[in-house]
Amino acid sequence: MDSLQCGTSPIVGFRFSLHPMTGDFIKVIKRALNDTDTSNVWMHTDDVSTVIRGKQVHVFNVAKALALQTAKTGEHVALSGTFSIGCPGDSSGDVYLEKDDVLVNTDNTQQYVSSQFALYPMNNPDYMAVIYREVERAKHQGVFNDSMHYASGIHGDIHEVFDFYEEAFTNARSDKHRHLVMTISMSINSPSHGGA
Repeated sequence: MDSLQCGTSPIVGFRFSLHPMTGDFIKVIKRALNDTDTSNVWMHTDDVSTVIRGKQVHVFNVAKALALQTAKTGEHVALSGTFSIGCPGDSSGDVYLEKDDVLVNTDNTQQYVSSQFALYPMNNPDYMAVIYREVERAKHQGVFNDSMHYASGIHGDIHEVFDFYEEAFTNARSDKHRHLVMTISMSINSPSHGGA
């Protein structure tokens, strides 16, 4: 691949940490990784977090699959992470941009999640309008939960929630403002959900 100007790489990254609320957390995480097809993304895990990188469609597909596979254990799980695109110097793993768009994780198991997200349209002076627009989109799609300091609450079935997140990630950037960061925090199988 030719060298790219700063911020023009279409590669998407997601750095995240999974926190199963169980003493057997290693087994839960390894099972989720084993049951998720990660062949369409570049992945690296260290002692704090994991990063996956590649085409947007596959990064979101793998992120959702990992959360869903972890949730299927029945354990209370927290996930926190940061999506990014257009970061200057982002090029490692570009070979994965040659993958087709066929999704490899297609489990449609329903799973309620409660989450929060924040958008950071980098270098966009009109960033608040972008954020308000995506919050309105969440309300229209029925996944909006609550307004709060430094984030917006999003909840519902995991597939609807991740669909919204991917759409927001697409809609919040433009050709002029390519660098975007989006953070998410997610709680799954929490006793406080009250059977939602």
